[in-house]
Amino acid sequence: MPVPTPALDRAAAQMAAAGVDALLLGPGADLRYLVGYRALPLERLTLLVARADGRHALLVPRLERPRAEDSGAGGAVAIQDFAETDDPFALAARCLDGLPPGAVLGAGDRLWSTFLLGLQDALPSASWVRASTVTRELRMRKAPDEVDALRRAGQAIDRVHAQVPGLLKAGRTESEVGRDIADAILAEGHQTVNFVIVGSGPNGASPHHETGSRVLADGDAIVVDIGGTLDGYCSDCTRDYVVGDPPDGYAEAHAALETAQAAACDAVHPGVTAAAIDAAARDVLSAAGYGGHFVHRTGHGIGLEEHEDPYIVAGNDLALAPGMAFSIEPGVYLPGRFGMRIEDIVVVTDDGCERLNTLDRAAVAVAP
Repeated sequence: MPVPTPALDRAAAQMAAAGVDALLLGPGADLRYLVGYRALPLERLTLLVARADGRHALLVPRLERPRAEDSGAGGAVAIQDFAETDDPFALAARCLDGLPPGAVLGAGDRLWSTFLLGLQDALPSASWVRASTVTRELRMRKAPDEVDALRRAGQAIDRVHAQVPGLLKAGRTESEVGRDIADAILAEGHQTVNFVIVGSGPNGASPHHETGSRVLADGDAIVVDIGGTLDGYCSDCTRDYVVGDPPDGYAEAHAALETAQAAACDAVHPGVTAAAIDAAARDVLSAAGYGGHFVHRTGHGIGLEEHEDPYIVAGNDLALAPGMAFSIEPGVYLPGRFGMRIEDIVVVTDDGCERLNTLDRAAVAVAP
């Protein structure tokens, strides 16, 4: 008899409180969080059916059953497989037998539309909500072992940033530097490289610049934003570098950015809203004349995914609580000139926050 994981038990209780009868979750972080199975996103349906009454099931294509069993998921839920010619949507409907007409079902936020439409056809009387109605409340507040994992990931990405100055030389391309950084992310313990942004000169004014063929030159300001996954949890950290002498106006803007980032970190306490943290950074930059050049939210949650709740943005009145983990990453972007961003991951504590990234936040000068 399968024994549900503590996360599944919490999900069942949260479903009951939210009036949701079952969650239907495809491959992704929610499924992994609840049963530990890192399912492949295939054209064949994989679906966790988590019910408020505890009668859970994991539907997998027959060829994927060994992977599901090896993950240990079978210890928490009943695994049901189906052959290539079976109707997986009919099987999913049978897993919901006994629920009342008009049952409220939470569809996974990342469930592909082709699967959701098939499930809706098979369950015509159901009502549908987003599964995050339930799962966001579970995953936003990290348990101590999750914070430990995020801390290890943060320390590893700090070790990578410590190597970056030695990689930034005039005459090298962004891509060459990016490849070396990716190698270092793996060498420092991450299992995967999630992203590497090397934005040099005017490219740094694009927050999500795609590292490319531009050649680094004397006088370039460079934004380096990197992250990976270590033991299932993500790292994400941004620091700024300058090759040779900084461009005109850079030092003043970076000083304001350092003040803004520190103000946002200092503002983090239980009960403070996510919007207030965004305002703490934005107000400093606006007062310094850079408000119009801060073009994105101040932060995003992090955990099993690079971006998850809570989002640190104007209008989000969510009250922070201990265990919530998110980035604080204000930036200044001057089109055609340069950009800059300082990003740390923080975890809310009982009386403030812990920064999981500890490297100095000043721009690092590098010899050309």
